[in-house]
Amino acid sequence: MAGHKILVIDDSRVIRMRVRDMLPQGNFEVIEAQDGVEGMDAILQQRPNLIMLDFLLPRKSGWEVFQEIQAQPALQKIPLVLMSGRKEEVTEKITEPFEYFEFIQKPFEQKELIEAIKAAMAKARKPRSAVTSAAAAVSTAAAAPTGAGGDDVVALQKRVAKLEAEVAQLKGQLGKMLAFIKQKLR
Repeated sequence: MAGHKILVIDDSRVIRMRVRDMLPQGNFEVIEAQDGVEGMDAILQQRPNLIMLDFLLPRKSGWEVFQEIQAQPALQKIPLVLMSGRKEEVTEKITEPFEYFEFIQKPFEQKELIEAIKAAMAKARKPRSAVTSAAAAVSTAAAAPTGAGGDDVVALQKRVAKLEAEVAQLKGQLGKMLAFIKQKLR
């Protein structure tokens, strides 16, 4: 079981050590990165079984790392736990409900960490929607050199961006409706 690698990307040494100490002894190899650049390098080189990603990082933000992970289907399959001391920083960029990753608010206790890891593993197994796959395909196409079909790629990128904006808006509306319904049920 020691072959299970958990990558903790956080600029706080205290958080990295805390996560290491909270995990069951002997079951995990904890890899640490102190910024987004180191984190992406570790993801690509180490291929961890789980990523714990702080949202606010130096050199490359957690948001940028998150976007890079989402743009690559192979990396999307790695369970992801986003961490932040302020949830609103995350929800400004990513609307709830968080469908493919788990969120944990700092500071957290061992029980919360274990539950977040289990939830992230379950969410990572969920099949991705066609819109998400199309966005990843466009991101991959955008990274490729443009030739005669460059205009088609640009047009497709614009259409996907528009669809993503519409989906984000719908998710936001759904989140507000759910919050309203929960409030009325109390």
